[in-house]
Amino acid sequence: MMLIRLLFCGDIVARAGRECIEKHLPHLRKHYKLDCVIANVDNAAHGIGVTVEIVDQLHTAGVDVCTGGNHVWDKKEGRQALERCPWLIRPYNHPIALPGNGVCIYPLPNGGKIVILQLLGSLYTKIPVENPFTAADRVLKDYILGKNISAIFVDFHAEATSEKMALAYYLDGRVSALIGTHTHIPTADTFILPKGTAYQTDAGMCGDYNSVIGMVPKTAIDCFLYPYHTDSLMPTEDEATLCGTLIDIDPSSGRPHTILPIRIGGILPQSLPTL
Repeated sequence: MMLIRLLFCGDIVARAGRECIEKHLPHLRKHYKLDCVIANVDNAAHGIGVTVEIVDQLHTAGVDVCTGGNHVWDKKEGRQALERCPWLIRPYNHPIALPGNGVCIYPLPNGGKIVILQLLGSLYTKIPVENPFTAADRVLKDYILGKNISAIFVDFHAEATSEKMALAYYLDGRVSALIGTHTHIPTADTFILPKGTAYQTDAGMCGDYNSVIGMVPKTAIDCFLYPYHTDSLMPTEDEATLCGTLIDIDPSSGRPHTILPIRIGGILPQSLPTL
């Protein structure tokens, strides 16, 4: 049985995260014979936002599709990137008038197509968005696994673990995989839900873990001590860990066969599954 092998890389944070992708992804693509690589770039530009140059850099390194999040607008270059880079998407449930797309169709090398959808959580993100549950329904009415699409992947960029899990169960059986991003810490719950959707609450970050979610600890501590000085945050620049999720999907049904965590480089315990 020929499976689709997909790697999702969690939030890429600043230079350390980008260099980690450039260092490890070419080997991972070759070693695992990856059909599609998706990466979240919401924090790729000095810890906040993204630019055209960075999207191009990551695309050259082997990332097929980039996803954004709540910070994708934080730099003026983010709007340019969304307008110019077809392989960059932003949350689908952002206001429709904003530039960019929240969903893309990625053609697989050996035929077939993957729907890649990004949604932003509605709890604690401080951004007015459409309900992600109803937004997902609107997209999925046009795509049915095993009928007209090979796989459907959802990056749910959300703060609350409860909202991530609730959406996963709501979409269980209708999407191939739903992986959470935004909190930058890899969770230990890679598993397949009862109706056949691969799930992880958060893939973690591709960044330096000797930090506070990618930032120099002192600058992060200052934000808690002096909450009006949040502009002092600075990303760390030591060796990063690439944290991601490896998923095998049966293209005939769109159902996942396996889901496994990947961690390589940096200070976290390493995890490189043998398949």
